[in-house]
Amino acid sequence: MTLIADSGSTSTNWRYIDAHGNITQAQTKGFNPYYQSSAELVEELQHSLMPQLTGDVHRIFFYGAGCNTPSKNQIVSNALLEVFPEVMIEVQSDLLAVARALCGREPGIACILGTGSNSCYYDGVVIKEHIPPWGTWLGDEGSGAVLGRHLVVAFLNQELPTELFDSFNKRYPRIKDEVLDEVYRKPYPNRYLGQFSKFLFHHKDHVWVYDLIYENFKLFFQRKVLKYSQATDSPVHFSGSIAFYFNSILRQVAQDMGVTVKNVLETPIAGLTLYHQNDAN
Repeated sequence: MTLIADSGSTSTNWRYIDAHGNITQAQTKGFNPYYQSSAELVEELQHSLMPQLTGDVHRIFFYGAGCNTPSKNQIVSNALLEVFPEVMIEVQSDLLAVARALCGREPGIACILGTGSNSCYYDGVVIKEHIPPWGTWLGDEGSGAVLGRHLVVAFLNQELPTELFDSFNKRYPRIKDEVLDEVYRKPYPNRYLGQFSKFLFHHKDHVWVYDLIYENFKLFFQRKVLKYSQATDSPVHFSGSIAFYFNSILRQVAQDMGVTVKNVLETPIAGLTLYHQNDAN
């Protein structure tokens, strides 16, 4: 009866709650209205999501990257209505998803560190304060895309330590031939750059990699957390693959900066499901 979506730039996690409270799950590609049209989302819904659903849908809560203005939200709503006509639809930002999932109905600072990054102060009901992330080229501090960009730039300029340079070159032998097209001509440069965070994870104990991650997380706290007046006396929660897999470094940076990090989850979908479960009927 109730369909919940947590959509990032890379993938979308879906949960379906039936009339008896039973929960089933599905996954499709990510969707961002800044990069894709309603027609592209319709195609993904019809070909990837619909075959995974087994019952009727009466209401949809869609939380997504890029769903932060009425015009962008309408792109998503139009697509959902085409596939699910006469269904109650609520489209909200991925940031509100994290706030509801991690804070529930309590106040706190909710952050995203995944392919992109974001943060807000949530009063337990709505987002009260928000510092814009500004995207891969102007912001997104601490994100997978920005960490990947730093790594690629260091490789291209031969600034990596020899052992990292050789390992990176062996793992991505075609990067010099493809990087300009991928970053400047093809869609989703953030996804392309974000993939290199996997290399960083496999070498996270190397001092160069550790310092890169530490300094980028430090910048995130400086620009996107400490500017909230509630930062030092409110719990700070994180969701996203980067926060989850580099959890120990994240918590070390937070401790060094006097910030209390509470919940760190890879995705907010479980918390969102719990948040909306009482609404299922």
